[in-house]
Amino acid sequence: MRRHSARSDTPPPPGGPRNDWATLKTLFPYLWVYKWRVLAALACLVGAKLANVGVPLVLKRLIDSLTISPNNPQALLVLPLGALVAYGALRFATTLFTELREFLFARVTQRAVRTIALKVFRHLHSLSLRFHLNRQTGGMTRDIERGTRGVSSLVSYSLFSILPTLVEIALVLGYLALHYDVWFTVITAVALVVYIAFTVTVTEWRTHFRRTMNDLDSKANTRAIDSLINYETVKYFSNEDYEARRYDQGLQKYESAAVRSQTSLSLLNSGQSLIIATAVTLILWRATQGVIDGKMTLGDLVLVNSFMIQLYIPLNFLGVIYREIKQSLADMERLFSLLEQNREVADSPGAQPLRTHGARVAFSHVEFSYDPKRQILFDVDFAIPAGTTTAVVGHSGSGKSTLARLLFRFYDVNKGAISIDGQDIRSVTQASLREHIGIVPQDTVLFNDTIEYNIAYGRPGASREDIIAAARAASIHDFIETLPDGYATMVGERGLKLSGGEKQRVAIARTLLKNPDILIFDEATSALDSKSEQAIQEQLKEIAKNRTTLVIAHRLSTVADAQQIIVLDHGRIVERGTHQSLLAEDGLYKQMWERQQARKEEELGSALEVEEE
Repeated sequence: MRRHSARSDTPPPPGGPRNDWATLKTLFPYLWVYKWRVLAALACLVGAKLANVGVPLVLKRLIDSLTISPNNPQALLVLPLGALVAYGALRFATTLFTELREFLFARVTQRAVRTIALKVFRHLHSLSLRFHLNRQTGGMTRDIERGTRGVSSLVSYSLFSILPTLVEIALVLGYLALHYDVWFTVITAVALVVYIAFTVTVTEWRTHFRRTMNDLDSKANTRAIDSLINYETVKYFSNEDYEARRYDQGLQKYESAAVRSQTSLSLLNSGQSLIIATAVTLILWRATQGVIDGKMTLGDLVLVNSFMIQLYIPLNFLGVIYREIKQSLADMERLFSLLEQNREVADSPGAQPLRTHGARVAFSHVEFSYDPKRQILFDVDFAIPAGTTTAVVGHSGSGKSTLARLLFRFYDVNKGAISIDGQDIRSVTQASLREHIGIVPQDTVLFNDTIEYNIAYGRPGASREDIIAAARAASIHDFIETLPDGYATMVGERGLKLSGGEKQRVAIARTLLKNPDILIFDEATSALDSKSEQAIQEQLKEIAKNRTTLVIAHRLSTVADAQQIIVLDHGRIVERGTHQSLLAEDGLYKQMWERQQARKEEELGSALEVEEE
């Protein structure tokens, strides 16, 4: 099927900067599906932090209890049974609540990732052919992979790291403000503010490095995938080194961006450590002075120090976590941008399933253009009576294959209408429309799976007997039986392990299994040798009986027995009729016929000369 150039006003590729809050707003509904699990997990989070903050308080009481005289009988009772039991219980409670929180939220996170990935997958299949002709498969798959991983990372870091740290900070600041000199609260609060402000500022500055790395990574991956898909072409022209250089160019740029990112990371880590070290030193200085002045006990000193250590550890990772969150948001940008791609062809409100009673197809004054600057079809008007075959012929670029794309509704017409049994195809659901149409294309692309799978793709869930019957009808069953693995034979990437004729027969079997009312043969034999073409043409004629059939052909000899032949020239119908009537008109069709016949005679003569030699 010939690919036309894409229109210039195609939506830009996903990945442009989005507002972080918009990304979070998009994510939240997927998490809130399990609202009770979310709330229970948050309750466990608060419980874990209350227990964690309680540990230094018990430790303070334990140390202050050591002031009891060793001969005091209360020492044996108060110390082991009171402080130690409470200390151990709080330590265990911290771990217990943390594990309960993760247990409760595991399903929320994984279901959100699954739901988003499935929604993106379905949305990509719902987008128009225009989008998929413009896409870069390698980069898009990498965007989806990073985006779904980013969802899990964002939830994990925000709920399990950022929020618990903020809760603990609030509890510690509250306790310090109520029980100690105001300077403890001031120093801690100022250090937190400076630390967070520094982290956010530098991380925002570093974010564009991450975006650059994402773009370069996607481009390098796109080049690699494209090169591997076109492995044979690379080999034909001995361009392995050229492809390696192109790939390495992307890797070099990625390497440079990664070095800049790591350099800025070192700057951020150094600044964070300086702020924390200064704050801890000042806090310990005030606490030590308080003990010397008799205003604080050794237990108070240990308490304040324990608080700072407990804050320091998560706070030290707060910068890393914030960077990971920003990275996750950057990774999710492209994923959610894919969901925002406009569905150019969508079912109309209230669209009903297509109902056929004979499947008469009509193109009514259809006009269409891929690009507004270059119109493809001009006032195309013809009908295919139910159960008959209509062929469309013309020079390359005349718009023949565009008719098939419009009938499948990969695009919508600019003017006019296409109808099946009087129903405008824009008023019926796309799924039901395509259920009634089968196609055998010029370039048959198969899934990298078994022959059985590829035939069964015409009707998923079909019985093995039906699959074999379709293969017999397509005259490929005997060939499959000669293979060592039979129907379990893998066909390779895009079916490249099979010959052109074998792939075409698989395509025919797949279409037969679908059993559609309408058939499209889009230059289905033009890439085959004469012997294979003749054999497959006979099969195509057989399966076209009693079906509404549109044949798009370049070789006129393959459509000579069609009930109606439409001649397209530069997107306009210039002639129509049967093979004999068109030859009698002495027009474009006759010129094409005579030219092809002369070429055929030349080829035959050349073949005879070779045999004589």
